[in-house]
Amino acid sequence: MNMHRLKSVALAVSLTMLTLSAAQVHAASSDEEAGEEAAAAPPEPKTTVKEVLSVGHKKNEAARKSQVRIDKIAAETRDLLTDYKTVMKQVDGLKVYNARLEKQITNQIRRIKELEASIGEATVIQRQMMPTIIKMIDGLEEFVRLDVPFHKEEREQRIEFLRANLDRSDVSIAEKFRQVLEAYKIETEYGRKIDTYAGKAEVDGVERDVNFLRIGRIALLYQTTDTEKSGMWNNEAREFQALGNDYKSAILKGLRIARKQASIDIMKLPIAAPEDVQ
Repeated sequence: MNMHRLKSVALAVSLTMLTLSAAQVHAASSDEEAGEEAAAAPPEPKTTVKEVLSVGHKKNEAARKSQVRIDKIAAETRDLLTDYKTVMKQVDGLKVYNARLEKQITNQIRRIKELEASIGEATVIQRQMMPTIIKMIDGLEEFVRLDVPFHKEEREQRIEFLRANLDRSDVSIAEKFRQVLEAYKIETEYGRKIDTYAGKAEVDGVERDVNFLRIGRIALLYQTTDTEKSGMWNNEAREFQALGNDYKSAILKGLRIARKQASIDIMKLPIAAPEDVQ
């Protein structure tokens, strides 16, 4: 029994050894075939310097073109930014300008409303002004008639001019009123000045050439051109009255002062005393 088992073990070991030997032989054959195939394959090609430089040049050219595009985009961006800033400044300026215009328009609208109201009132005033102007002209005419008769023709012509303008449609109410006020102003100035002018006066029943001396409205005197005769207007009697030789030199002096041929000085003249107004 034991002998049989030992034979079986010996047989198994022998088979194992044969199997290992066959495997080693097969592996060695495979290595030899692989070596032969490797020896039979063609060698791999090697990279040259020219190819390396070509690749580098292509990379540099691509980088250069990329940089050009970047610079172009950057320049366009700067231009757009500059344009944007310019436009924003203009917008800010327009905002200020528009705000100022809005205030002006508001003021103009308010002024238009005021003018419209004034036009409505002016129509009423215009109807009331004409009677007032007529009364002022009538009063001025009466004043000239009762006043000392200096520059009589000139003053009467001025009143006639004012009356003639009353019926003129091409002269506005405002202009008519201004002309009347101007006439009043001229009459007021007469009372503040001394002047002399040539004219004619009845002397001893004969009309003669004389030089008139007006001292405001308080005295109107005359002296003949030969200085022999002198006289003074009496407003109560409404006529000239002869003066003696006592006033001859004084009147002559007054004529020279009025002509600015002598300096202003005191003159002894027959001036009527003021009366109390009743």
